[in-house]
Amino acid sequence: MIATSEDVARRAGVSRATVSQILNGRGQRFASETRERVARAAADLGYQPSAAGRTLAKGSSDIVIAVIPYTTFGGNLQDIFQKATEELASRGLTLLLHLATETTAPLDRVVTGMKPRAVISLTPLSREELDLLKSRGVLAFDPESSSTGRTDPNEEIGALQARYLVDRGYTRLVFAHLQDARLDPFGAGREEGVRTVCMEHGLPEPTIVRVGIDPDDALGAIDSLALPGVGIVCYNDDVATVLLSAATIRGWRVPADVGFIGMDHTPLSAATIPPLSTVGYDQRAAAYNLITAALQGLGEPTDDRELQDVKFALVPRGTA
Repeated sequence: MIATSEDVARRAGVSRATVSQILNGRGQRFASETRERVARAAADLGYQPSAAGRTLAKGSSDIVIAVIPYTTFGGNLQDIFQKATEELASRGLTLLLHLATETTAPLDRVVTGMKPRAVISLTPLSREELDLLKSRGVLAFDPESSSTGRTDPNEEIGALQARYLVDRGYTRLVFAHLQDARLDPFGAGREEGVRTVCMEHGLPEPTIVRVGIDPDDALGAIDSLALPGVGIVCYNDDVATVLLSAATIRGWRVPADVGFIGMDHTPLSAATIPPLSTVGYDQRAAAYNLITAALQGLGEPTDDRELQDVKFALVPRGTA
């Protein structure tokens, strides 16, 4: 049977009101021996305070909402959120996953109903989302709020991809976005990184194309380019794979006529023909830093957590 606060009170020899105040963080006025006795009784009985009751008492719950982005990720999101769930649970917090949507209405409903301690997101929150959370008095943490002061990491990624192609002799670069902007939250920064490299090397401005993960769309993008002699920086490995397929269908030689580099180092990137050159990104380190920033913002002790360096690594293969 599930233990109740009355069971805890009976075992500890105190009133239910005393149990409620101590277990809800308002037991400072009680003797330390009383607090210890209540805590011991709760542990022995496996008692869990009512989340609804704690929310009413404190004005906010022990829930942290993680917004699952409407985008593609090379790393395993399940692994990332499992680590976050375990870390937050060790501090008495519960992680609730919320799927990102085009409007803020669903987020508003869940925030209003759950009264979370904070909202975190692996991708930048929109201005509308930030304004909503501020108006509801909810702390918000995203990659920008947890930044360690380094330049936009997406500019770093785009520049790394572009330099790889330039070093291999491509003198005209293309940046290929995903067609759906909701799936391309990092594209602007990566495009800027490519543009910077072109300026550094005295190359023409990069050509910009937007590609859906669709064969006909990819063929149209390839046909629009002045091939041969172009290196294509791709938003991610999905974009690179569909463009690589289209180039092969059109008879262009890879990497002699056209080069490609993707992003995310997905498992399938090693299975294309030729294998896809790409960039790996330590998303777990980025998630760790985000959780650390959230814990600091919530006033949790983080002396045992040092921010990790989020590193990007070239994976040179056969497409450039």
